[in-house]
Amino acid sequence: MNFMKKTILIIIAVLAGLILINSLLTDRAPKGSENETDKLVVLSTFTIISDMVSEVGGDRIEAISLTKPGAEIHAYQPTPNDLIQASKANIMFENGMNLELWTEKLRASIPDVPIFTVSDGVEINYITEDIYEGKPNPHAWMSPQQGLIYVENIRRELTAADPSNAQYFAANAATYSERIKAVDTRLAKALSVLPANNRVLVTCEGAFSYLTNDYGLEELYLWAINSESQGSPQKIAHVIEEVKAKQIPAVFCESTVEPKVQREVVEATGATLGGVLYVDSLSTIDGPASTYIDLLEHTANTIITGLTGNQ
Repeated sequence: MNFMKKTILIIIAVLAGLILINSLLTDRAPKGSENETDKLVVLSTFTIISDMVSEVGGDRIEAISLTKPGAEIHAYQPTPNDLIQASKANIMFENGMNLELWTEKLRASIPDVPIFTVSDGVEINYITEDIYEGKPNPHAWMSPQQGLIYVENIRRELTAADPSNAQYFAANAATYSERIKAVDTRLAKALSVLPANNRVLVTCEGAFSYLTNDYGLEELYLWAINSESQGSPQKIAHVIEEVKAKQIPAVFCESTVEPKVQREVVEATGATLGGVLYVDSLSTIDGPASTYIDLLEHTANTIITGLTGNQ
């Protein structure tokens, strides 16, 4: 009888131990449902693409951006932590059009991760001057109309990677696309108020050709693409001459660029520095351009305020 009692007590102790071990393992596991541990991990080269991916993928994916808000993406260099982040990815999205030439090392570290170009199918604007003449201007996302192509490319590749959520991705993409179309309509209406003799957008980088084409503006810039060039003396002189001749009231610079050269234009012409435009990066969450849609609206509002003085 004593033997039976000891056996039962041993069995109870073993079971209690198993329950305790299971509880400890559960506490160490990732929080949330079992499905959350199976989320598609989607890496994007910079914040704007990652925000688009997040809108389409919703809570069925984990969206990761290599660069952080405020980063200058043209000459970015991946860090060891970026390589660690990349190793977690199931798929990766890049803009393409020679923007992320710095991903070569990154690609070598993740040979099994498929990489997709979100700009496939956009109507490319080609640079017509500077050392980049004949190369595509990569900033197609600055056009809401081209941004819709990004969204469709993202939806297609997310669906291919996770067919079980195809309907979910499609519904998100449709809703998001309608929001982008609404922004396009608002931008067209807002920018239409600019008078015929005051429709020139003067910026540091020539990153706005897609936007100016959409809304009938003229583009004038200090350098074409890479901020390292910072504008030749001849180009700066040309911009100053144009601002004076056309009496352009405001000039602008991008959030990722120090506006030192643009201040020279301001001093030489009497124009004002009209504000900061976001192009290559979103702002932090508490900033004016923390999402792609906010970025587009902030751009339009800043241009209108600078060129007309009206909020």
